[in-house]
Amino acid sequence: MTPDYQKGLTTEQVKQLQEKYGANKLKEKKKKTNLQRFAEQFKDAMILILIAAAVISFIVACVEGEPKEFFEPVLILVIVILNAVMGVMQESKAEKALDALKNLSAPHARVIRDGVEQVIDAAELVPGDIIKLEAGDFVPADAKLIKSVSLKSEESALTGESVPAEKDAEAIVPEDAPLGDRHNMVFSGCGITYGTATAVVTGTGMDTEMGKIANMLESSEDSQTPLQQKLSKLGKYLGIVAILACIIIFIVGLLDGMAVMEIFMVAISLAVSAIPEGLPAIVTIVLSIGVQRMVKKNAIIRRLPAVETLGGASVICSDKTGTLTQNRMTLVKIYTDDGAMEDVGSNSEKALWLLKRAALCCDGSVLTKEDGTVQHIGDPTETSIVFAAQQQGMPKEALNEQNPRVAEIPFDSDRKLMTTVNRIDGKIIAITKGAFDMLALRCKAGNLDAAKRVNDEMSSQALRVLAVAYRELDAVPQNPTSEELEKDLTFIGLVGMIDPPRPEAKAAVAVCRKAGIKPVMITGDHVVTASAIAREIGILQDGDEAITGVQLDRMPDSELDQRVRNISVYARVSPENKIRIVRAWQRQNEIVSMTGDGVNDAPALKAADIGCAMGITGTDVAKGAADMTLTDDNFATIVDAVREGRGIYANIKKVVGFLLGTNIGEILTVFFAMILWRESPFLSMQLLWINLVTDSLPAIALGMEDVESDVMDQKPRPKSEGLFANGYGIRIALWGCMFAVLSLAAYQLGKMMYMPGTEAAQQGGQTLAFMVLALSQVVQAFNMRSAHSLFKVGMFRNKKLNFAALSSAVLMALVLFTPVRTIFGLVSLSPAAYLVGFGLSVAPLVVMEIVKAIEEAIKGKK
Repeated sequence: MTPDYQKGLTTEQVKQLQEKYGANKLKEKKKKTNLQRFAEQFKDAMILILIAAAVISFIVACVEGEPKEFFEPVLILVIVILNAVMGVMQESKAEKALDALKNLSAPHARVIRDGVEQVIDAAELVPGDIIKLEAGDFVPADAKLIKSVSLKSEESALTGESVPAEKDAEAIVPEDAPLGDRHNMVFSGCGITYGTATAVVTGTGMDTEMGKIANMLESSEDSQTPLQQKLSKLGKYLGIVAILACIIIFIVGLLDGMAVMEIFMVAISLAVSAIPEGLPAIVTIVLSIGVQRMVKKNAIIRRLPAVETLGGASVICSDKTGTLTQNRMTLVKIYTDDGAMEDVGSNSEKALWLLKRAALCCDGSVLTKEDGTVQHIGDPTETSIVFAAQQQGMPKEALNEQNPRVAEIPFDSDRKLMTTVNRIDGKIIAITKGAFDMLALRCKAGNLDAAKRVNDEMSSQALRVLAVAYRELDAVPQNPTSEELEKDLTFIGLVGMIDPPRPEAKAAVAVCRKAGIKPVMITGDHVVTASAIAREIGILQDGDEAITGVQLDRMPDSELDQRVRNISVYARVSPENKIRIVRAWQRQNEIVSMTGDGVNDAPALKAADIGCAMGITGTDVAKGAADMTLTDDNFATIVDAVREGRGIYANIKKVVGFLLGTNIGEILTVFFAMILWRESPFLSMQLLWINLVTDSLPAIALGMEDVESDVMDQKPRPKSEGLFANGYGIRIALWGCMFAVLSLAAYQLGKMMYMPGTEAAQQGGQTLAFMVLALSQVVQAFNMRSAHSLFKVGMFRNKKLNFAALSSAVLMALVLFTPVRTIFGLVSLSPAAYLVGFGLSVAPLVVMEIVKAIEEAIKGKK
């Protein structure tokens, strides 16, 4: 259906096309309800085993008929429900990426239909509509230009370029041209900064470039972080251990003639002892504490497990514009026709003379606010010149007042020039600025050969270069034309500007390299500009490659996998390219972090193991797709975030080791007591109390240990490295054996204080075993703080752990020495028994200090 460019579509044509293509809106992904999120919490193997234990305990309670027997299943179910509620609270933040994309769409559009120009809701646009655009408009849909005048479009959010893209309806563009080079197209959601245009809509809704990004976001699945995967595997393994142990207990009990109900109760105790009920909640709390720490360092975490993932990052793929650079063009070099090359600020008379004329030939302006911040209004190239002049004592307002503009020829993409006519010192001067190649053809005076060499040199350094020339006129032209004014010019010099690197970026990149992290630049800018910036800040080093998106498109995945470790810069890339790069690194078993601020970064932010969005310059789309937002847009903040992430992971590892050591001790104690004596030294509610109350407070405090000072001197842990690598699992097992030996000894000693074979004897043994297991683990929390001796690092330096240990001791005293003990099946012991229990409880401190001393001695010999 070919539209009439003068009259546009007819009403009937619009109706047909709306039925075919639908509304010009982005589809939204269906969000999970809170009920669905709640149900998902019960997929965990550990939770399912607890529920099974509660059901069996409830059946036993019904058979026994004693009211107190129902306390146990109710307690287990309360714990399970509380855990699920906490999980929903942490995961219930709605996805915002698609909503933000939707909000970026222009709400209204100027369209020609039935020969009449009218303003309509942008959602009503269809392919084939004729739209009109001017400076300040948001583009309502993807469209091909029919006619354009000096048109520029701000596409940094889509392509990553910091300078508005010049558009030309007459431009001939290859079909496979990247977004940034499609000069005859405008794209939905981008802004028009200069000029006017008429265009025909080519794509609406999900068929626009913005829609393609939305579709990639919608189809991208949220993957589990490494920590979630490891804890999920851990739950399955513990479940298998519990089931096998229960089967063995059942067989032994039945062969020995034990009552079925009694075997059930022992099995329940065994199941409860195998499950670290507090682990998911405590890990969540430790991660939450880490999030609060990171907020103070200008990093906001959107998903809790992302903290741990960031700590394991081995590759950081970073956008250039606004992330590694300041996203503001800055004038840095001035070349005058006498051959002098100067930095801006040198204040030589010739440089200031040139800068003054260049500023007069600019429409941009700079506004200094009351708080001291500077706002650049207009084309970034022009505002960089105006700002440089202002810094040299030549504010634009004063220049215009002293040297009034009396005529002008606006910039257009054909001439690549702009000319103004000003009264300067009583003379009428025409000032022309623009591309050197175009300006040189119109000059009759000046050392153009030398200027060409300097122009090429400045361009190779990633500088955007403008040439400046002038001509003295006899009178003010009435109808100024290019043919009249832009000839016989006198060349006076060149000005070079760049979007400069952030001052802290170079140091941050150096720290990343020291920490074994590979920094990679991914940008929509030109490869020369990107390479120059990357080399300056240390991303591009000798032997590294810089390639373009077109080269990447021609490269099969197999070749990319071979070369990806050597490629440090990707230029002129598309959103699809960015995801492909991220996945290539992920196939190398690397943990990939992606930083960015534009709409074009969003799919890769979501596909990466962790996405980091910029908080100030970042679009809502990028923030919604990312796991973390840097509130100060400072690349260096990511270094602090990685450091915190590594420290938090180390603390979580300590917490997991601490809690699992407890559970292994409980499993071994129940299992061997059953095998040896056909008795259980613990009731399931006693184990629940230890796991959820006595252990939880020290575990949380252990997760708040300060980050070690040398954490950024270490290489990233491999993605495949398990939570129990490097012998950590063996250590935990040995700690569990230590607790089992202490608990079994306490159980037998407690029984000896009563008449053998009586219920009182078993309760006495259970009471002493309960006391020793609980208090010895409080002592163990201090041991877990460091691999070094507590007497070297300071035993009581962690004040939060001191408070937690004291709280656990008070809670234990409440259960041991008050009538509450009857609910837990405990009895009162003699002072001597309590003294023995205290001695056994501090044994882990002695054992661990001996082990640490031996390890230090072995390391010293090496």
